[in-house]
Amino acid sequence: ADTFKYDPVNPAPTRGGPLCCQQDLLLPGPKEQADIEKRNDVLIYSTPPLESDLNVTGPATLDLWIKSSAASTDFTGKLVDVWPNGFAQNITEGILRLRKIDPGAQQITIDLWATSNVFQAGHRLRLEVSSSNFPRFDRNLNTGDPDIAHATRHVVADNTVLHDKSHPSALVLSVMPGK
Repeated sequence: ADTFKYDPVNPAPTRGGPLCCQQDLLLPGPKEQADIEKRNDVLIYSTPPLESDLNVTGPATLDLWIKSSAASTDFTGKLVDVWPNGFAQNITEGILRLRKIDPGAQQITIDLWATSNVFQAGHRLRLEVSSSNFPRFDRNLNTGDPDIAHATRHVVADNTVLHDKSHPSALVLSVMPGK
């Protein structure tokens, strides 16, 4: 299991991505993610360098087994293409807000949306998991208060991703056949 603390006062920031509006506030598109990946509230899972091109085209989902100490929290996922020189380029991302969390482990699915990217030989496929991507997505204050716009109280959450035989978390990608 991997655990991180999500503090709504210090959310993981948005850097690029599928943003459509107000480009004066947030620049859309592929952007370097390396400094975000150094945060203690972002879990990183990477493949070894790919031996051949991998064409990911179609829906992408993240099936996670999770636990949280909070009454409500978010889980985010980001698919990243890591170049041989270390450039970590965001490809697609998603979020799921959980309202009433069971005290034990539960399975969730985060829609990372459909995408199309060829991860070239020598590149790594990377998954970032966190509980925020702000300001693209509103911060979850982890209290379960339905009036988020006027809430003043927040809680730091201990969020856990489980990945063992009993809790098979997985990144599910649509892969096109190679040559």
